[in-house]
Amino acid sequence: MNAKVSTKTQPKHEQLGLTDAEVVDMYKYMLLARKFDERNLLLQRAGKINFHVSGIGQETAQVAAAFALNREQDYFLPYYRDYGFVLSVGMTLEELMLSAFAKADDPNSGGRQMPGHFGCKRLRIVTGSSPVTTQVPHAVGIALAAKMQKKEFVSFVTFGEGSSNQGDFHEGLNFAGVQKLPVIFMCENNQYAISVPVKKQLGGKVSDRAQGYGFPGIRVDGNDALEVYRVVKEARERALRGEGPTLIEAMMYRLSPHSTSDNDLVYRTKEEVEENWKKDGIPKMKSYLIENGLWSEEQDEALVKDIQAQLKAAIERAENAPFPKPEDTLLHVYADSEGEE
Repeated sequence: MNAKVSTKTQPKHEQLGLTDAEVVDMYKYMLLARKFDERNLLLQRAGKINFHVSGIGQETAQVAAAFALNREQDYFLPYYRDYGFVLSVGMTLEELMLSAFAKADDPNSGGRQMPGHFGCKRLRIVTGSSPVTTQVPHAVGIALAAKMQKKEFVSFVTFGEGSSNQGDFHEGLNFAGVQKLPVIFMCENNQYAISVPVKKQLGGKVSDRAQGYGFPGIRVDGNDALEVYRVVKEARERALRGEGPTLIEAMMYRLSPHSTSDNDLVYRTKEEVEENWKKDGIPKMKSYLIENGLWSEEQDEALVKDIQAQLKAAIERAENAPFPKPEDTLLHVYADSEGEE
């Protein structure tokens, strides 16, 4: 007798090699990043912190990419909206709040840089700077080191579509293409470079620019977590096989203003923003989990309460932490010569 063949379609996350627990964790990090971001906007309006650059609308692609990488080996060069990414690779809410409050214990810069300028040695998050796109050639250099030392890791770098017009972007991609380096470039195309819409920035697709440098360019829906996961995972596998870099253009939308010093309704309409809220990837991911029996509204409510408690504790810790001392201004600016021969 022939065995009965199941007609049930395997869920997409299983097809991609993700476990039920992993795909639920992806959603948890997305929501964690969203609630962190929303709370920082409130903190700034209340005068508790000075400045915040929002990543609302971009968490889905960030978290999905992090899960597709090796979070124990790869090197990461995120840009200033990547709260979802850095949380997924191991930074804590407390660490991010210490940065937001510019406190001495901030692991990114000791309270010296603006929030969002990530850097964490233990997690291989390479320090970012304020000039945009400088992280691209840095990522290429790290990938060159991996190739020269024959080590099994890739470097992963993110940036906005406005950055794809900078010289650092083109120089980095060209060198990576020539040397076939294990680096993944991911453009988070959120449709606006501060106040300039994409139609006034680009004459074509960011992903098409990879062709000129001899490697694949892929455009993906940044609100579809599982598709972003698939594309980044394949890019990593390609890099480790020695086939060189990949440029990924994740299409999304910046749902919040550029920063707390920006009035976004000067250059776009309320209707445009509201229309794009309908495409938000976080509710989509929640619906996917519920449809596959992995999540419920009750679990969601409990998660929100848990995140709120985590945020409260992180804020209290950051508010009570000391500020950097004036006499420490030159710490980490000059090399310590002690012990040198």
